[in-house]
Amino acid sequence: MMFGGIGKSNAKVYVQSTEGIHFSDVAGEDEAKENLQEIVDYLHDPSKYKDIGAQMPKGILLVGPPGTGKTMLAKAVAGESNVPFFSMSGSEFVEMFVGMGASKVRDLFKQAKEKAPCIVFIDEIDAIGQKRNSGQYGGNDEREQTLNQLLTEMDGFEGNNGVIILAATNRPESLDPALTRPGRFDRRVPVELPDLKGREEILKVHAKKVALAPGVDFSVVARMASGASGAELANIVNEAALRAVRAGRKSVTQADLEESIEVVIAGYQKKNSILTDKEKCIVAYHEIGHALVAAKQTHSAPVQKITIIPRTSGALGYTMQVDEGNHYLMDKTELENKIATLTGGRAAEEVVFGSITTGASNDIEQATKLARAMLTRYGMSDDFDMVALETVNNQYLGGDTSLACSAQTQREIDQKVVALVKAQHQKAIQILTDNREKLDELAKYLYQKETITGDEFMEILDSRNNPLYPFRIPDRTDNQSPEIQEDTSMKILNTKLARQAIAAALVLSAAAAMSVGAFAAEGEADTAALTEDVTVAGYLPPQDESTMVQGDIALHSADVAVGEADPHLRRLRLPGGKTRCRATS
Repeated sequence: MMFGGIGKSNAKVYVQSTEGIHFSDVAGEDEAKENLQEIVDYLHDPSKYKDIGAQMPKGILLVGPPGTGKTMLAKAVAGESNVPFFSMSGSEFVEMFVGMGASKVRDLFKQAKEKAPCIVFIDEIDAIGQKRNSGQYGGNDEREQTLNQLLTEMDGFEGNNGVIILAATNRPESLDPALTRPGRFDRRVPVELPDLKGREEILKVHAKKVALAPGVDFSVVARMASGASGAELANIVNEAALRAVRAGRKSVTQADLEESIEVVIAGYQKKNSILTDKEKCIVAYHEIGHALVAAKQTHSAPVQKITIIPRTSGALGYTMQVDEGNHYLMDKTELENKIATLTGGRAAEEVVFGSITTGASNDIEQATKLARAMLTRYGMSDDFDMVALETVNNQYLGGDTSLACSAQTQREIDQKVVALVKAQHQKAIQILTDNREKLDELAKYLYQKETITGDEFMEILDSRNNPLYPFRIPDRTDNQSPEIQEDTSMKILNTKLARQAIAAALVLSAAAAMSVGAFAAEGEADTAALTEDVTVAGYLPPQDESTMVQGDIALHSADVAVGEADPHLRRLRLPGGKTRCRATS
């Protein structure tokens, strides 16, 4: 006898329409829908399967990461079939009293047999379906009795009774082998993260519920939302609608959708977080370091956006890279370039400021994980070859790893991981050193604008002329005028131009101390050296080594640093002086 409903399954029964969910409401999972379409056909017309002797699978296991639509697929099967749909979570079978869980299983399957044909859906089945005798409990605990009853009930079904069992889990590796064998759960349907086309379709499905402004391009949004699940994409559309309401608009724009992606990824903008000028300068150089290293390497995803506005996730800024399409395989060079890009932020701090900060903690974590995976899982090491030294646990729930090697091998792995990351770190430093002028120019632009697009970044990076500099030294070509190609290596090119440059340098040295609110030059200059050597230059390609001479005074384009003593000049380095960029207020 059961008191107060104890032992009842309390399963939720959705009849007929199942809240109106159909396959048309599920996008981005074409393979999963194709596998489940057979179930719908069988429930509509079981005779054609019986005539040929085919039997439908007794159970179908939906596996995949959280938020990919496993529960929605199960409801869509019921909605397409127009049959009763029993829904219950695995945790609802867990009871305090021994035997109550097994009683709930019996009651659930009794109801299902009475309403056949129907669908029984058990969500998060790993709560009662974990492997037995794991060592934590004995063989007579409540959970194992519940599992044994479930196994018995599934065996008791005949192939033609019209009861289909669907189950969903994020941890298929933890299920008992007796549960996943053919005859119980015959078919495993992966419900993976959607690809580019799938993300676009999912966005369109959810966008039907909101008012859209003309000209919204979902393909751009889908590329920016790489790696997002169906639930996250639905949240992106909803956040965009909320943003439109806050702005007082009647429809959702492209900007709303793109901003909502950043909200989901990095959190909301922190309105109250005000960085000091020095911190803002460091963050600007850090993010430009990432973007510049990525742009100067091959096989790197294009830069979509760079910002130094703090977010509620704790990020002081971030650089967004977006692949043009689906990217399933990465070779060794691509992975190494990715590590170099991750180290680019710290490298920029070292190149410009000669010091390091705590801002690279997440970059360090990602670079280390990637380098370790190259050695232990991907076989990208000559010493270890194709030996698996690491196993992945819970691939759908974060993918935690555990080493499967001796302590000596682990020590060698650690050494090689350090060497790999260090090599890419040095490569990033070299790239930024070779492109120091562009690093300064882009960092100053980001410092002023706070947020720049990938197009703005590439426009400045690809430009050869500096529009901020008052004059430009001509590039050296092979067909130079006869005045330049005289018998000595250092000849007079233009006396007037040389005098102008000297005057500009002297003005810079005096104005640098009064520069306020911008990047300023700092250092001690040997004024006596001005009579011997002055180095000033405009923005020239790195390979340009042209020299202009007036007596003993030379203008070397390769030795120049330009600063921000006035709005048209960027940085000044005088001989004997140490130049260092800092932010002043």
